[in-house]
Amino acid sequence: MQKREFTDLEDLRLVYRGNKILNDLFSKSVHSIRQIAEDEAATKGFYRFLQNDRVSEDDIVSNLSANCQSACRGKYVICIQDTTEINLNSHSKRVKKDGDIGTTNANKDIGLGFLLHPSLVLDAGECIPYGYADIKVWNRPLKFTSKHERKYNSLPIEQKESYRWIEVSKNTKSALKGIVKGMVIVQDREGDIYEQFAVVPDDQTHLLIRAKTNRTLADKTKLFSCLSDQPAQGSYTIIVNASKGKKKRTAQIEIRYKEVEIYKTDSASKDAAPSVRLTLIEAKEVGYQGADKICWRLLTTLVVTDIQMARTCIEWYSWRWIVEEVFKILKKEGYNIEASELEYASSVRKMCLMIMEVVIKLFLMRLAYAEPEVEISATACFTDDEQVFLEHQIKRLEGKTEKQRNPYKTKDLKRYVWAIARLGGWKGYESKRHPGITTLWTGLKYFKAAMQGWEISRNVSTR
Repeated sequence: MQKREFTDLEDLRLVYRGNKILNDLFSKSVHSIRQIAEDEAATKGFYRFLQNDRVSEDDIVSNLSANCQSACRGKYVICIQDTTEINLNSHSKRVKKDGDIGTTNANKDIGLGFLLHPSLVLDAGECIPYGYADIKVWNRPLKFTSKHERKYNSLPIEQKESYRWIEVSKNTKSALKGIVKGMVIVQDREGDIYEQFAVVPDDQTHLLIRAKTNRTLADKTKLFSCLSDQPAQGSYTIIVNASKGKKKRTAQIEIRYKEVEIYKTDSASKDAAPSVRLTLIEAKEVGYQGADKICWRLLTTLVVTDIQMARTCIEWYSWRWIVEEVFKILKKEGYNIEASELEYASSVRKMCLMIMEVVIKLFLMRLAYAEPEVEISATACFTDDEQVFLEHQIKRLEGKTEKQRNPYKTKDLKRYVWAIARLGGWKGYESKRHPGITTLWTGLKYFKAAMQGWEISRNVSTR
């Protein structure tokens, strides 16, 4: 796994500064520049980098995409899309009202901020995160009129905000063409757009999207009921954790699938194909009638001929939670970027992109520990000096019993994730739940502070 860093900016000094910021964001795990920077000069350098016109959002996304391309070369990948908004409304009196900020729908009220829509690339077999093929960042106008006032329904798809799903899919194809063996683009219901099924897929690119619209099919049946009379072609069980007053339960899921043909809608582009053949996969919970009953209807351009392929598609769709965790770490459960003290939205936008790259390291750490068979080198996240320091920490953190000792070998990322998790509050027992992203993020904050003390002590002792 290669280093995740800037390699292509207009000036080598910008490359150095950008990589210094990425390293500090990872090791200190805070958004505050004052807390990240070691002195006034570093603080000014941080601000200047974010405000520098020679470092555009496109430059940052291009570097992130290049890192992703290097990591996933020759692989078959899953590309997960979703949207989140960054709400800066609590700082509305401080943030400059320029062209990089606009209205949002935060908290059912009109907010102030911008939106992010990444294409997160994962290994199709091992779920290893490779990075981002593309990230779209945009904002609505400060004076945002209603859909009725804008005559939204009559606008061509290219002028609608929903076009982001198609745009990012096309950019993902372009970024990974000739790089990967093939890709499956996974989206939630908002991506259920006819034009996307008509223009995006090719021999190497497939779509897997949760159905939103109960379309009328070629045989005059409705999409959501066309499998009702068909016996289940397979089943499996999953554990549904307790949430919002609901008890933990074991859910029995039945699987059905069949080929369907959908027609172009009246609002679709005139040059779109009149119809498209897809496979509909239904994963439906039985024996339970609660409001949270599981029912996924997935439309895919993949050919599904057996139950194993249907199960694989369902699993790939379930990986959507990973991009939602990226957003959680970016916001209140991690870096809390919405509390940023930056005055310019353009700077906050760049900071968001850089934090999202750093989050990939956090996911690599968690994956390395949660999946013992996945081998990831420690150099993917830690420098040689950091590994030396962590070896000292491991000696201190290990308990007296065998169960409390670090079971992993030197240079294995799992060995050092164990240490970071212990610093973050994890007790070290392998029989217990594996450390999560939040625990690792907390541990990194303690790690950096402890390492700074270690470096000072080491430097003093050599004088």
